[in-house]
Amino acid sequence: MLLERTGQVEVVGETGDGRKALEMIAELQPEVVLLDITMPGLSGFEVLKQTHEQFPDIRVIVLTVHDAEEYAFRAFRSGAAGYLPKSAATTELEQAIAKVMEGEKYISPSIAQRAVLQYLEGGHGQTTLSELTPRQREVLTLIAQGCSTKDIARTLNISVKTVETHRAQLMERLDIHDVAGLVRYAIRTGMIELGD
Repeated sequence: MLLERTGQVEVVGETGDGRKALEMIAELQPEVVLLDITMPGLSGFEVLKQTHEQFPDIRVIVLTVHDAEEYAFRAFRSGAAGYLPKSAATTELEQAIAKVMEGEKYISPSIAQRAVLQYLEGGHGQTTLSELTPRQREVLTLIAQGCSTKDIARTLNISVKTVETHRAQLMERLDIHDVAGLVRYAIRTGMIELGD
């Protein structure tokens, strides 16, 4: 309703189900899709990924309650053209649609600002995944999946002390000083996916 009121947009279809969304995208071939992340049937991320692969010219804007920058990173990696929270004003949504129609990317300023500040404060991202050893990547993935030190030791068939050593080396190398930071790094770099 908000979009049609602007006079700039014609809404050609609407659904709250992921599988149905994919069917409608294939059938209607819209210029722009507004997509939520959390949907029954198929997650928004899966809809986004398949839409990007099958219809690369369709511009997808993720419009969601999830305003954590990790979700935005994942959305853009999956092919999104825009990302903004549902709390955004109608004028911001209009602006996002106009930008993506011009072939540009759009990210809500509030999310972009937080992402930049987090980067500046933590200096994260200066060490790339390729600079970590295969074992460090394994440990980091398991940490990010919520495994305890004992679980990681059992899974990798190494001692608890060795796991602790790897974790300390990861924190030092990545300049991250807590487990939550390691989890955010793993999400940002695509090592693990957020629960849908």
